Amino acid sequence: MAAALTAPGAAHAVENLPPRQPLVQDLQAGTRPCAAGEDRPYVASPPTLSAVLYDPEEDNQPAEANLVHGEFEAWWQDADGAEQRLTYSTRTTLSGTRQQWRLPQDIPANTPISWRVRANDGTAVSAWSSQGDGITCEFVYDDVSPDKPVVTSPDYPEDEIRDGVGVWGGFTMDSPSDDVVEYRYNFIGGPYLTARPDEPGGPATIRHLPTRPAPDYLSVRAIDRAGRSSATTTYWFRVKSGRAPVAHWTLGDAAGSATAEAESGPDARAGAGVTFGASAPRGTSLASAVRLDGGGHGYLTPDVPAVDTRGTYAVSAWARPAETDRGMTVVSQDAGPSAGFSLDLHTSGDGPRWSFAVGGTRISGGAPETGEWAHLLGLYDVETGLARLYVNGREVGTAARATPADTSDGAFQIGRVRKDDGYRGRWHGELGDVRAYDRVAVPDEVNELAYRKPTLLGHWSLEDAPGGVSPEQSGRAPLTLGPGATIHRVPDGSCTPDFDPDCPAVPYPLVGDGHLRLDGENGYASTDSAVVDTTNSFTLGVVVRLADSAPTRPMTVLSQPGKHTDVFKVRYDPSVHSWQLVMPQKDRADAPEVVVSQIHAPDGGEGPGHRLAVVYDDAADRIKLYLDGHTNDGATASFPGSPPSSGALQIGRSMTGDGWGEYLHGDVDEVQAYAGALRDTDIFGLGWGTAPCLC
Repeated sequence: MAAALTAPGAAHAVENLPPRQPLVQDLQAGTRPCAAGEDRPYVASPPTLSAVLYDPEEDNQPAEANLVHGEFEAWWQDADGAEQRLTYSTRTTLSGTRQQWRLPQDIPANTPISWRVRANDGTAVSAWSSQGDGITCEFVYDDVSPDKPVVTSPDYPEDEIRDGVGVWGGFTMDSPSDDVVEYRYNFIGGPYLTARPDEPGGPATIRHLPTRPAPDYLSVRAIDRAGRSSATTTYWFRVKSGRAPVAHWTLGDAAGSATAEAESGPDARAGAGVTFGASAPRGTSLASAVRLDGGGHGYLTPDVPAVDTRGTYAVSAWARPAETDRGMTVVSQDAGPSAGFSLDLHTSGDGPRWSFAVGGTRISGGAPETGEWAHLLGLYDVETGLARLYVNGREVGTAARATPADTSDGAFQIGRVRKDDGYRGRWHGELGDVRAYDRVAVPDEVNELAYRKPTLLGHWSLEDAPGGVSPEQSGRAPLTLGPGATIHRVPDGSCTPDFDPDCPAVPYPLVGDGHLRLDGENGYASTDSAVVDTTNSFTLGVVVRLADSAPTRPMTVLSQPGKHTDVFKVRYDPSVHSWQLVMPQKDRADAPEVVVSQIHAPDGGEGPGHRLAVVYDDAADRIKLYLDGHTNDGATASFPGSPPSSGALQIGRSMTGDGWGEYLHGDVDEVQAYAGALRDTDIFGLGWGTAPCLC
């Protein structure tokens, strides 16, 4: 209906046009679209029926508003077969508005209910939504929730300890209710996921890969077609630690040995080009490794398979190449005239890369360096069909689908790979700790296999400095204090400011019984030589408190120089209100710098200060800055290689264009230095007066 609001004297046609027939796509029962028959929606509560109703725009006149209301009908057959019908008219409102009818709560459950609607503009009505090309909408109100599902697993029976981490298992969920259309589930700490049965009321089976040895549970709810949820079923099961390798050679046999004794699986005979007793990767449990000369006799083999290459397996080793300009194989397994897989150093136009090849699929990533140890692990998971490569505990490249060889009876090879024309890719360099698993090696295990325990290089508690020299806790190189540096000690207890007004208040040290106080003009402390080898992984920790609430210049707390510039420095930059780790890409005054930072306000001489830590991980080519035990994306960056440092460790200053500068005004405590990269969990142990447990 058009409500006239025209000015006096204006002439317009007054013939009214009927509203438009409601469109099926504009009709809803609750949030469900209009449907009928087998497609009719099931709803969990009496729904609100709604429709968008229109009056033609042609019916509109200047200064008029098109108004319309809805007329709804709903009907069903009762238990006696008699038709029951409800009607409802909405309030009049603007054309194009969704109009609603909230059905009463006493409509029958489990009964098909039909409904339709038409529009009324006060003068004329539209056709019913069910007429012509329209349909009669239907729904069913379901007032009963489904029964709890029953969960079973042949692989991980309830309340039994089963094998184990890295082994896939199946779990079947089945509800006694015949209208269940999905199961919503999650494992401890995992996301909420959905599994759908092949037909309503049927079971659904999911696959799960345990990643930790501990009690676990599967929490499941059944959902029916109305969206109603059952109560939760909790299925408890227990997971063993992952199975030991099916074959394991540490390769730490005595010099002159003719075979590599196996920790598990068969011993491996060594060719004439194999030398036992080579140095092992630092920070591991290995006492020694084996060296292969790259020639025709530089290999080891047990002469039998280590894994079934048609199933799931993982192979790993420590490797240090003596060259990187040609392809070389770490481990492989024969499969007829070729190899079922190979874990190797692969060369291409992009340079050398670590690589894992399964069938015709090759995954590459990580940059081998001559004379540098790397831990490699290749994984093929028949459950997913994916092959993966890990270098130094981190996944590299992109997991890809692979088709394994049809045969799996070929011999396992260390240091060579079988090709159509014989064995090729002979390894030149050192190898250690070769393992083969008949299961998935999960990420935590991969990290542990690649872990290299850091070594403490120095811990300076800065409790005192007799003769201007502050000792290192274990008698290593001390710190010598410069002219503007003093040790602030804990109050001696000779008087108590709370009771004696003449007793001066003396603040307590940051940690322990003392800390280093620097005047910001020429105060510093330093060792007499370099502490960390900056060409390899290192970690430094320090507790620092700035004296100024609004510093006007950058101030450095830690640095270690090369010949021409600082190879690293940790400083506060007030222009960006941030602590920063600054590392140049070369030992050159004008070299490009990589800077990572964490925003924080200066201390103003108050509070407990902050625990800073920096980590350079040479194996991962990454640097990190931690503030009070935490890092983030802005405090992490790729860093392909650090230049060597020849200068002494500096506390409170750094190299500038005209000598030393960026002197720190504030307090410093608990300086700790490590060879190696501490893990995130270890960083929390820095700065408390003791060394973290590197367990």
